[in-house]
Amino acid sequence: MLKTITAISLLVLFSACASFYEGTYEYNRQFEEGNLEQALKTLRSSTMYKRKHAEFLSHVNNGLLLSVMGKYEESNSYLEKAFIFGEDYRVNYAREAASYLTNPTVTIYRGEDHEHLMLLYYKALNFLKLEKYEEALVECRRLNIRLQQLSDRYTSPERYKRDAFVHNLMGLIYQANSDWNNAFIAYRNALEIYEEDYTRMFGLQAPEQLKRDLLEAAFRTGFLDEFEIYREKFGWPDYTVSNRDADLVFFWHNGLGPIKDEWSINFMINRSGDQFVFFNEQLGLSYAFPVSNEDDRKSLSRLEVFRVAFPKYVERPPLYASGSIYVDEAEYTLQLTEDVNKIAFKSLQERMWLEFSKALIRVALKKATEYSARKEDENLGALIGMVNAMTEKADTRNWQTLPHSILYTRVPLNEGINGTRFEMQLPNGSADVRNFTYRAKRGQTLFHTFTSLESRPVRRY
Repeated sequence: MLKTITAISLLVLFSACASFYEGTYEYNRQFEEGNLEQALKTLRSSTMYKRKHAEFLSHVNNGLLLSVMGKYEESNSYLEKAFIFGEDYRVNYAREAASYLTNPTVTIYRGEDHEHLMLLYYKALNFLKLEKYEEALVECRRLNIRLQQLSDRYTSPERYKRDAFVHNLMGLIYQANSDWNNAFIAYRNALEIYEEDYTRMFGLQAPEQLKRDLLEAAFRTGFLDEFEIYREKFGWPDYTVSNRDADLVFFWHNGLGPIKDEWSINFMINRSGDQFVFFNEQLGLSYAFPVSNEDDRKSLSRLEVFRVAFPKYVERPPLYASGSIYVDEAEYTLQLTEDVNKIAFKSLQERMWLEFSKALIRVALKKATEYSARKEDENLGALIGMVNAMTEKADTRNWQTLPHSILYTRVPLNEGINGTRFEMQLPNGSADVRNFTYRAKRGQTLFHTFTSLESRPVRRY
């Protein structure tokens, strides 16, 4: 048994030293610098992404990268693989057991809750760019099912279990398809979640554009009482719905989402009956580990202080502070609709007690094995102790190419050719400018995304 443990530990020793971001640095560097073709080649040749334990991340990274490159159908083929992975995922108990002898990086990465939502967002977005609205609505329904699964899983009101942006996106798609009734319902749901959840958890208010879209949906559906109620609620008593030839819905993916790093805590141990209590006085943390075997009790009683590693997110603040689109002299400010960065932090925070318990069990079992080995062979016990210390590592895998935040606005277009100017504000007050031209048909809604990958420097990387 001890030989098996040592062999497993040595196998993962050399791959366990770096974070996942560092292990895939070349791909990330190419992507962040905008070298998309080279990034795709690097992604597909990466040994890290070829491993079974990173299958989900391989699919979603291929999907996002291809979407940014404008290869929407190929992108959706990879995103569909990621969706099926999420539907069919089964726990590999051998890998789960091995993770308690080494570290959780040997398990298959399942994907965070918000990552499974975002892959469907990109699928819907791809269909919208292909002007396949019905297919986009299918992805919306899948998004709704995912949200219901989150709601069923979590009962605490402080949990991230409803996504306002997803409902807003549904409304945008329904409106583009002239389904005003469902658009109104989706917008109303989005407004409720912004007001009840997002304001409290993320400090994010409902976008002004959502309010205008909700009013228009109420008006077009003939819900005139609701139209008046919301006009009064928003403080817009004179607001009227205007007619226009066509619309542009412009999404701005600003910056890059967080990356996972690790942090560690030193714990001490106290015996209390048949339990050992791991505690850290400075952080006010304690965790009881039941031990029924007498040999394990004797082994654990020799422990005094040990280190336990946990995952954490590191934010990559976006370079650009704000953005606006100009058509002639009219300005349309892009408004924050989804803070992917804060949602990622929230998702990890919600399961930190599970991370704590799993990490402490892992270290306790490894330490007990080490001291049991010392009774038989001091050198073997010392070797296992060294390997245990070096392989104590948090799971730092995550979808690293997601945007930091998503902003959007709706721009009225004329039938025919429309010239626009997109300005992104830098911290020094200057602006980066991009010009776009759109050809619109009467009654059409065009969808466009712009991805800016620039981030401000972070301390860790």
